Amino acid sequence: MKHYLVTGGAGFIGWKVSELLLKGGNRVTSIDNLNDYYDPSLKRWRIKSLGGFKKFKFHRSDVSEFGSLKRLFKANKFDAIFHLAARAGVRASLEDPWVYLDTNTRGTLNILECARQYGVKKIILASTSSLYSFADMPFKEDAITDRPLSPYGATKKAAELLGYTYHYLYGLDVIIPRYFTVYGPAGRPDMSYFRFIKNIYNNKPITVYGDGKQQRDFTYVDDIAEGTIRCLSVQGYEIFNLGNDRPVELLYLIRLIEEGLGKRAVIDFKPGHPADMKATWADITRSKELLGWSPEVPLEEGINRTIKWFMENKRFLKI
Repeated sequence: MKHYLVTGGAGFIGWKVSELLLKGGNRVTSIDNLNDYYDPSLKRWRIKSLGGFKKFKFHRSDVSEFGSLKRLFKANKFDAIFHLAARAGVRASLEDPWVYLDTNTRGTLNILECARQYGVKKIILASTSSLYSFADMPFKEDAITDRPLSPYGATKKAAELLGYTYHYLYGLDVIIPRYFTVYGPAGRPDMSYFRFIKNIYNNKPITVYGDGKQQRDFTYVDDIAEGTIRCLSVQGYEIFNLGNDRPVELLYLIRLIEEGLGKRAVIDFKPGHPADMKATWADITRSKELLGWSPEVPLEEGINRTIKWFMENKRFLKI
């Protein structure tokens, strides 16, 4: 049995990673600050769903607070860290870039420094496809990623660089999965697919920025969690794309949701935003070869599962 720390454990991906680790018979300590970027009741729901596992423990804590992290590390012996805590959201990062710096960059530095001081040799550091910006598609891990289009992307790039520094100086294994548009049941309410489902169900217009032909490599959360855990098998400093390798237009996603709900969408088209990427597409060759990972859930099935969860939890979601 291993003991893992999962930061951002009440978040969408952190919750699912914790669940898979626990199902594998491991011990998991989860931390999250339960901020109000979106409704904290959903975060509490995720944590509550893990309450049946005896080897699960949750602490309300913030990775940007170094003192509280040090106390946690002093009281526990961790075999590895899944550092998934982050402020997400490209557009929101333009409104308050300071909180992104505190969580995504300072928080990562705090985790790396605690790992160094308390002898934790392996960190899985979550990153994002938002770093690829103007790179040629499909995106490869060795593409230029120093031209982020938002403070969110910039703070995540800084986190990656800090990870390399601590690998080089102190010999830590820092493995970085870059996620591509993660979706699924109990997902973030601010994500486009979730807002589309909610508004179409309620017969309200949905907002599409641009012409709707922008493409995203939507990847189901269970596949993302599996790939993240497989990063434990790798040593050194490595970066892996975790994506569906099948980008689709936003309008196609909307059609799938329409079919699943049996309703037509009323679309309000608005101008595109300069911080939005026109397309994302993961080259997952390295993930297949070195992690033995590839996505299993097609978008059509994943959206149906997501709609099913939505319909079963409407009361909880205050819809």
